[in-house]
This record gives sequence, structure tokens and C-alpha cells, in this order.
Amino acid sequence: MIKIAPSLLAADMGDLRRAVAQVEAAGADYLHLDVMDGAFVPNISYGPAVIKALRPNSQLFFDVHLMVEEPGRFLSDYAAAGADLLTVHFEACRHLHRVVQQIKALGLKAGVALNPATPPEVLQDILPELDLVLIMSVNPGFGGQSFIPAALGKIARTAAMLRQIGSQADLEVDGGIYAANAGPVMQAGANVLVSGTGVFGQPDWAAAIAGLRSATEK
Repeated sequence: MIKIAPSLLAADMGDLRRAVAQVEAAGADYLHLDVMDGAFVPNISYGPAVIKALRPNSQLFFDVHLMVEEPGRFLSDYAAAGADLLTVHFEACRHLHRVVQQIKALGLKAGVALNPATPPEVLQDILPELDLVLIMSVNPGFGGQSFIPAALGKIARTAAMLRQIGSQADLEVDGGIYAANAGPVMQAGANVLVSGTGVFGQPDWAAAIAGLRSATEK
């Protein structure tokens, strides 16, 4: 079943509580929270204090995407803030297996993200440990970018790898997702769609989420 994860990065930063409440009422499954450190990616977004402030007001699954260097330093902070899942970047971890184990020890689900130029085969040895794989279909750090078409083949290869080991891990895709391309992304094997401007940038968030769902059912 497809899960829709609106990315809070595209919301009105001056009124995040309202944005979270309204997108939850609009039918979102996950809330995708992009944490940027100004080092791994050029921009800075928000940290655990903001997530902690939002957590009491929402029943959504908090899908926290750490676009930060050496994220193992901060995992306990995001766990305490109310994350349900922490996704770290393969490219940002010196000791990826250790970081994944740290996430699990905190009682959270663990995900690993791959930048557009990183092949999914690098996850072969860690794949059985993961609850989610995130394929970046844009270069991380900026909202509103266009979907990279080559990501479709990468999604399909990752899905095949998960099937081969019998994994039930989610396969999430983030970047340039709209109703126009949600169908092919789902058909390639994804089951969690992150959409920022595809939801928050639309006049009717409920209609945008419904449009993403219907596009995957065709």
C-alpha cells in the first residue's frame, strides 16, 4: 500500500504547527522531516527542538531524514524529540552498520538514503538490517527540484534487491514527486512517496494527496 509523506521543508516555516495539523487532516500517512546541517548539504533547516515542539500535536509517523555529516552524534537527540524513524545517508556515515545499530538500540526504525550518484548495490551487506531505503531522485539540500529520470532504474534495482532477501523494508523516494510521475515511481517498486511542493505547494493539500494516491492506482 502506498504511503504519502509530505515534506515539511516545503511548508510555511512561520506556521509549522498549522501546516502539520492540516496536512494530517488532509490524509498524509507520514510527515517527512528534512534535517540539514549546512555541511553535508548547503542549506540549514531545523533540528530536534522544532521536531519536539511539533510532536505533541500530531499522530503522524515522524519520518526524520538526517542530511547531516556523521549523524551518529545526534541520534539520541532526535529519538528524544519524537522521531519514529531515522534515515541517515550512506555517504555521510564512516561506520554505517554501527549507526544503524545505534538507531535500533534507541527503539526506532532505521533507514539509509542514497544520493543520485550512489548505486544501490553498496547496501547489499546492510540491507537485511534496514526498515527503509530512501532513493533520492534529486540532489539533496534544496526543495523544488526536478525528478532525475535515471532514478526509476535505481528504484527498480533496489526493489529487486529487497525481494531477493525477502525484506519487508519500505522503499521510499524523495525529490520531484508529483501526480504526473507518481505512477511510474510506484511501478518501479516504491511504496513511500515523499512530496514537498507536490503537496504543500498546491492550493488544496487534500486534493494533492488524493491525486498522488490515485496516480499510483492507474
